[in-house]
Parts: sequence; structure tokens; C-alpha cells
Amino acid sequence: MARMCEVCGKKPSKGNSVETRGKAKYLGGVGTKITGITRRQFRPNLQKVKVQQPGGGAKSMRVCVQCIRSGRIKKAVKAKPFKLPASTE
Repeated sequence: MARMCEVCGKKPSKGNSVETRGKAKYLGGVGTKITGITRRQFRPNLQKVKVQQPGGGAKSMRVCVQCIRSGRIKKAVKAKPFKLPASTE
């Protein structure tokens, strides 16, 4: 599927978009009223990242941000860190 996390399988889910009007009672109004309910789709926050493979190498995957932040994947290193040459003394 196109809009699906390749690690955890998170995909779009359906819900309601609730539109309200009016001023809340605690702010001195008469209360908010629901003026419309329409169906909507909640989409996962997918990012395309290069993931380090266990056997070496990297693979480009579409992964949700929760998997990236929780450490379920390991990002591939773009460039090796700089190392100082060994001293000749």
C-alpha cells in the first residue's frame, strides 16, 4: 500500500471532522453548538528515509515518525565521521 509505514504497518484511518460555532460557557457565552459533521481521513506522518540494514547496506523506506523517534529503525550514515591521522612522533 502506498500510504503505509513499512515498519509498524500504520495506515490511514477514518474519523469525523466536527465543526463548532459559538462561545464557550466558561467564557461567558451560551455554549458551543455543533454545526456540521463530515467524514475525514487521518493520515500517518510518513517520511522517506534511508534505513541501515542488519546485514550491511542501506534501503530507502517510507517510515512513520513514531518509528523514527522511538528508535525502531537505524538511519544509514551518509558520510563516515572525520578521523585525525595518526601522529608521526
